[in-house]
Amino acid sequence: MLSRLLSHDLPRSRWLALALVVIVLALALAPFLFPGSKALGVAAKMLVFILLVASYDLLLGYTGIVSFAHTMFFGIGAYGVAIASTRLGAGWGAVAVGLAGAMVVSLALSLVIGLFSLRVKAIFFAMITLAVASAFLTLASQLSEFTGGEDGLTFRNPEWLSPSFEPLEQPLLGVTVDGKLFTYYLLFAVVLVAVLVLLRIVNSPFGRVLQAIRENDFRAEAIGFRTVVFRTLSNVLAAMGATLAGALLALWLRYTGPDTTLSFEIMLDILLIVVIGGMGTMYGAVLGSVLFMLAQNYLQDLLKVAGAALEGVPVLSQFVSPDRWLLWLGVLFVLSVYHFPAGVVGRLRALRVAGARP
Repeated sequence: MLSRLLSHDLPRSRWLALALVVIVLALALAPFLFPGSKALGVAAKMLVFILLVASYDLLLGYTGIVSFAHTMFFGIGAYGVAIASTRLGAGWGAVAVGLAGAMVVSLALSLVIGLFSLRVKAIFFAMITLAVASAFLTLASQLSEFTGGEDGLTFRNPEWLSPSFEPLEQPLLGVTVDGKLFTYYLLFAVVLVAVLVLLRIVNSPFGRVLQAIRENDFRAEAIGFRTVVFRTLSNVLAAMGATLAGALLALWLRYTGPDTTLSFEIMLDILLIVVIGGMGTMYGAVLGSVLFMLAQNYLQDLLKVAGAALEGVPVLSQFVSPDRWLLWLGVLFVLSVYHFPAGVVGRLRALRVAGARP
């Protein structure tokens, strides 16, 4: 049953399976295990980035396509929900209209980009997607009448997802049951289903063709597969996943703006997570997103503790200053790439293979 649920793509490593079980249980019980708004916010962002990175890995890891336009589709999903909720008022109808409109726009743009750009060489396609994403960012910043410009859009969620909605007077297991809790579990359910669907896609005959194109597109074309068609479909599916992730982030934040969804820093984070987790495996998106978000949000706190312990030491205390958390994040990334060139998932699977040899 579990094998069928995972599309027969088992972790193939006890440590990887254990890590995935711990992550799923921790995210499922996060409101009860990790009290506090910051911890819940980090868990929600992990969920959003798991879907966002998994959809991008469909492009990079499974099809071999380097695209810098993924944050554009991420922003389209967020802005779709935000604009619809602002214009139509709070309600499920506005969310549905915004999400549907965002999906249509992403579908059209991904088709155009795929059909016209995937015929060129990889580096030129990457540059084209970078130009399109930059143009969309500029457009979102300037069309303040629709997008709110640099200030973004703040909107109200449907009643059940509003923080003020509290159906129970007493806390449940020490946790207040409110709209924020319902929003979190909406994110959890959608991301869980979406990742399972992506697992099914990459382990289907369609996914095998994508991997064949990644390995040798000329051979795949010679066999009889229309590589442009398959690459375009991969681009469309990845765009749909990013759009859904953007809509979920907008519902969680009840706000969207250029910095939250469209900035190039987010694209860099996606690339880092893919490399850390491991390309060409959906499990890498899960592990990479969790590890990266933990480091991004709690590394500064750890450095504060280390700085207090080393206070008075002339040079070392300066190196562990909380202001230098980005430096240490970069060091951790370099070390992870050096020691895990195939990502964390690839390393864990390689250890299992090495341990199985006589």
